Amino acid sequence: MKLKMKEIFNYIVLGIIVAFAIYILSPNLFTNKIEVIESSVQEKEKKGLDSRISYSKTFNKVKDSVVTVYASGSTKRVVVINPRTGFPEYRDVRPGGQGSGVVVTNTGHIVTNYHVLRGADRFSVRDYEGNDYETALVGVDPESDLAVLKIKGNLKPITLGNMNNVNVGDISLAIGNPLGVGQTLTLGIISATGRDKIGINTFENFIQTDAAINSGNSGGALVNVNGELIGINTAIISESRGSDGIGFAIPIDMVKNILFQIIEFGSVSRGFIGASAVPSYKGEGVLVNAIYTNGPADIAGLQVGDIIKTINEIEVNDIRKVQKIISEIKIGEILTLNILRKDIIRKVEIKVTKRPIPNQ
Repeated sequence: MKLKMKEIFNYIVLGIIVAFAIYILSPNLFTNKIEVIESSVQEKEKKGLDSRISYSKTFNKVKDSVVTVYASGSTKRVVVINPRTGFPEYRDVRPGGQGSGVVVTNTGHIVTNYHVLRGADRFSVRDYEGNDYETALVGVDPESDLAVLKIKGNLKPITLGNMNNVNVGDISLAIGNPLGVGQTLTLGIISATGRDKIGINTFENFIQTDAAINSGNSGGALVNVNGELIGINTAIISESRGSDGIGFAIPIDMVKNILFQIIEFGSVSRGFIGASAVPSYKGEGVLVNAIYTNGPADIAGLQVGDIIKTINEIEVNDIRKVQKIISEIKIGEILTLNILRKDIIRKVEIKVTKRPIPNQ
């Protein structure tokens, strides 16, 4: 009997010890108390978390350099159907649009997309703080879809990047005012560079990114993690009319070239020889399919059916490459073409003239 009492006592003591251990190690096991775990700045510093997880420093660096651009046209009288009466009536309408822009000089020059301003004759700019600025149009380049505005006021200019430092796989950040909701930052990577057969502009050499770009982002900034401008957000390809992860930005090297020309001359000058070629030619070289009468190519003796093999000793197999080479040649310079005509290689020298400005 004494032995059994001793065993019972031992079990009781053991049970108390186990219960106490459970309570110490898992105090919430017997309670309904709700707790949350919050991090602190000190904990982050102790753990040494990678600062690249956040891009707030990048945003704070560029936010004052990205603006909202408003454009409106002259008032037009149009005929509309009154929904109440069902009868037509005249109504005054002022067309307008909204996009984004990037401050690029300390004297108030702003780069945006031409299509944001197309058809408008009144412009205004609003900065990140909500201040509005009187705005004038400096010049446009419809063939690249770029335009330059100038405000009366000084805003912080963005740092211009370099395409030599842009690589596929790099982080890219798009900043602008999509759908008019306010300044917005989206994250992606550089998906591709040198995209030139999209069919959006005459001259294309796009950066492709999967950073979300929507209506209203046009003319805004594509920057790297250092906050350097690497492109001007321009367009998307989408089946849903929303952001499907295929966005395009005009690269910074093209932006610089056009920006400086517009600031200095008010327009963009490109080389022109007065010939066109077959876009889908499958052979080696570029097949000429039209010559402008009395144009530089016509005067030099280039003919329909000629196959351009080289330009200034540079091999060409794509019409876009030919277009790019010619457009970058200074007006008045001589281009030397090696062409194939009736199985004979011939040399043709063409004096480059200024490309006619297309209708805007």
